[in-house]
Amino acid sequence: MRSLISLSFIVLLFMGCNMMSKKPLVIGHRGAMGHETENTLASVQKAMDLGVDMIEIDVFKIDSGEIVVFHDERLERLSNAGGRIEEYNIFDLKQVILDGNHKIPMLQDVLNLIDNQVPLNIELKGANTAERVNFIMGYYVRERGWDWKNFVISSFNWDELREIRKINPDVAIAVLTEDEDPTTAVPVANELKAVAINPWYKTLTKENVEKIKTEGFKVYTYTVNEPDDIQKMKEFGVDGMFINYPERAL
Repeated sequence: MRSLISLSFIVLLFMGCNMMSKKPLVIGHRGAMGHETENTLASVQKAMDLGVDMIEIDVFKIDSGEIVVFHDERLERLSNAGGRIEEYNIFDLKQVILDGNHKIPMLQDVLNLIDNQVPLNIELKGANTAERVNFIMGYYVRERGWDWKNFVISSFNWDELREIRKINPDVAIAVLTEDEDPTTAVPVANELKAVAINPWYKTLTKENVEKIKTEGFKVYTYTVNEPDDIQKMKEFGVDGMFINYPERAL
């Protein structure tokens, strides 16, 4: 009887561990943009307060050379200013006020706030971002004791991903794709030695998720906000979800 009880306990423990291992990562999209202005320090802090597994931000390289955290090519949607963000210098950009009375942070501002507490997915939105982003990450690895495992680089611009892989063999890469068939990203993911493919959730099925995972890649899907969609993605077996309201999946 004791042996039977012990065996049952082991089976239940294994099943429990297996179920836990399938729980997808909750990735705060642009911080926690459902609560605070996206890509701001307040949004990043809110995501950490909610207990996310990872935070995602977007970056551009501006005219004076700094890497700044912003999503759109232009400033109009979220700020009191206009024009292309890449054409700004850092002095003028510091005068821009975002919705909610926030400022546009530099990448270092976000890294200092996170302080190695949670992994960061940096999406390369603008051109010519790879080299400078890699330099900044390298500083935090060498001088602050961060681990390359705390960084993931993603982009729809696969040439930028090629550039960062050329100069950094260690950093994790995730291939963003808008293709209706996300499995078409597998060849470039192999080329880049990527860890993940990041498709739009509406393009996913249980079958293509399994196919991508069979090829050896994680599936991190964007941007999943509604409870029914969150549940469906869990049933499909995705490895992570970008979400504006992280508490809905936690």
